[in-house]
Amino acid sequence: MATAIARSFVKVGCAIMNSALLCRPGKSVQLSENAGSHLSRRSYCGGWARFRAGLLCYLRRGSGGSRMMGCAFLFGGGVGLYHTVKFYWVQQRHLAQEQSKAHTKGDPSPSAFPSLTLYQYQTCPFCSKVRAFLDYHGLDYQVVEVNPVMRREIKWSTYRKVPILMVNGNLQLNDSSVIISFLKTYLVSKGSSLSEILRCYPEMKFVNDKGKEVTEYNNKYWLMLSEVDTAAVYPHKGMQKEEMKWRQWADDWLVHLISPNVYRSTGEALASFDYIVREGKFGIVEGVFAKYVGAAAMFIIAKRLKSRHNLQDDVRQDLYKAVNDWVAAIGKKRKFMGGERPNLADLAVFGVLRVMEGLEAFDDMMANTKVKSWYHRMDVVTLNYHGCSQLSRVSPTDVPSPLQWEKRLKVTGPPN
Repeated sequence: MATAIARSFVKVGCAIMNSALLCRPGKSVQLSENAGSHLSRRSYCGGWARFRAGLLCYLRRGSGGSRMMGCAFLFGGGVGLYHTVKFYWVQQRHLAQEQSKAHTKGDPSPSAFPSLTLYQYQTCPFCSKVRAFLDYHGLDYQVVEVNPVMRREIKWSTYRKVPILMVNGNLQLNDSSVIISFLKTYLVSKGSSLSEILRCYPEMKFVNDKGKEVTEYNNKYWLMLSEVDTAAVYPHKGMQKEEMKWRQWADDWLVHLISPNVYRSTGEALASFDYIVREGKFGIVEGVFAKYVGAAAMFIIAKRLKSRHNLQDDVRQDLYKAVNDWVAAIGKKRKFMGGERPNLADLAVFGVLRVMEGLEAFDDMMANTKVKSWYHRMDVVTLNYHGCSQLSRVSPTDVPSPLQWEKRLKVTGPPN
């Protein structure tokens, strides 16, 4: 497109110069008669030497107004061509970077690692947990955004919730914590088969107190490892127990603070659904319906959730307390719950909190808690696939690109 516009500018400039030379009386007419076809449009566009000769003659003899107009068009064409070339090289460099990134991600032997397809809602905290794990470990995966109204994308599944992770196109994993435990087990215990690992997380169905059938999974916070592998992942006493405790805390408590906080008021509810519609997969009519009707419904539901979970009148205080409890559990001597590197609890909490980015609740949390430094560290290691270094794939000294860092700073502000 840019190239075509630039060419048009040059052609118009040539035509104006040609017209000015042919129409000027006296010597210009003589020049036109002598030069003949050399001042034709073909002469200007057919070769650089003829074009340059015509341009010099034009500048000496052309009329002032036409000369200025022609130069303007030629200048515009030159600028357009410059930006076209610049854009081309920027695109080529970006493509090369993306190809380089693709080679650094994934398993050391890409053909050996299974293909992954994640069915998700972009703004779902459970789906965000899974993405945080996949991104941190640099695993290649495809995303299928599910329409939250019709859910046609998962009509083939009897399990109707997200996230769903399909492994090699035929092995279905449900429940975010099962997905994460399964993949971590597979990454660490290289000798185990996919089916062997999956059998360690049996599905259980039962009817709860409200008469609704519920699906749960045994062992979902456990990694199914040998004693040697367990000692390698958890070198210090109590590390495994601590990780499991906070992973469950993220699912059983932290997640339930999100909706009451992002739908705390009608204004926040509208802003939240504007974000949901923008990031999710909605049709035009569905989007309008979801934004206004959904916002009103979730504002009411948030009040019910507040009562169900015995939250304070100001639900922000429960969010602040939960986040500060998390930071206190990490302590001042550790960068992450996992020490020098995030563990599965770090990734779970980060994934849950990340869905609030860009909303008022997130800004308030950053301003009124001590979570900012830890959150920025998690942002850096997740953006740069630092978990790959555990598998000898990328260096843990990598830092985010300026564009990535600038994008994050706009949302969260500088770290403490």
